Amino acid sequence: MRFIVSTSTLLKQLQSVSGALSNSTVLPILENFLFEIKDGTLTISATDLQTSMTTSLAVEAKENGRIAIPSRILLDTLKSLPEQPVAFSVDDKTFAIEINAGDGKYKLSGENGEDFPKIPVVENATSVNLPASVLAEAINKTIFAVSNDELRPAMTGVYAQLSTQYFTFVATDAHKLVRYRRKDAKAESTTSFILPKKALNLLKSSLPADDVNVAIEYNNTSAFFKFGHINLVCRLIDERYPDYEAVIPQNNTNKLTIDRLSFLGSLSRVAIYANKTTHQVRLKISGSELNISSEDIDFANEAHERLTCQYEGEDLEIGFNARFLIEMLKNLACEEVNLEMSTPNRAGLLLPVGGDENEDVLMLVMPVMLNSYA
Repeated sequence: MRFIVSTSTLLKQLQSVSGALSNSTVLPILENFLFEIKDGTLTISATDLQTSMTTSLAVEAKENGRIAIPSRILLDTLKSLPEQPVAFSVDDKTFAIEINAGDGKYKLSGENGEDFPKIPVVENATSVNLPASVLAEAINKTIFAVSNDELRPAMTGVYAQLSTQYFTFVATDAHKLVRYRRKDAKAESTTSFILPKKALNLLKSSLPADDVNVAIEYNNTSAFFKFGHINLVCRLIDERYPDYEAVIPQNNTNKLTIDRLSFLGSLSRVAIYANKTTHQVRLKISGSELNISSEDIDFANEAHERLTCQYEGEDLEIGFNARFLIEMLKNLACEEVNLEMSTPNRAGLLLPVGGDENEDVLMLVMPVMLNSYA
């Protein structure tokens, strides 16, 4: 088998799917790219058995064939070569590979492409289309709140609820929760599934900047995303997602409206002086004044800042983990935010003011018990 392709074109396609590679010592073949040539089209696949990505490009080739090529050495070689045509020659019996580029010749050993795991196909699938920008926004707004706790596998992914009225994406780690809803995205029937974090990170990095349509197909076990030349298929997390609606407090009589960037700046500075274990900051609200403070008794560190705000409700003192609030504020793009609270021991809701009318974002953060300092 022999084919010719441009170094930069091949490298770009390899990098677009390389995130799906596995460092498995149990199945060393998963450290390889699968190259398949059929009628002048080269299809490249990478998989870790849970998530698989494929991409295709046109090459000069007279015959069909398949070979598994070690990923690390191939990527490193292409990165160091200038833009030029590169010829691959593969011995179909020994799986030896020879790469010719300009005056250079490089030899490496491949593996039988027939031994490469079969890339799953989503059968009996239901399909929907989403603009790439909507999918990217949904991932960006939720993925930071996903749990890393392997003992609660359902929470290690983003919960997608598709209905005839809107799409909802939810992520939580039990300390914070994000519900991202799109009113301009609808499905023909109601369904829900949990998408794993790795697949979403791969999607996030490979979704195109231009607003192409992403075709999404799903069944009971897998989800399949297709855009441009890239296909991504992932195994869904087979768990029951917790009833997130039950933890969202409904009657929040204390409502704070504040400039997002001012709030973010103050929190970032005050958090430097907080205890490094709890990251606790204290919000004391009275009238149109918000006092943010923190202290670390062990090192005699403390900080106080005062901001003006709009506030409706009773005077309130409440503690939060600063890192969670900072993360949430960074993932919003609005000028002002509402912080809705009821009592110091109940969750607070962070909501953007204004913004896209098709977008409904709700962020929930659990309070922390306040220390007794004055």
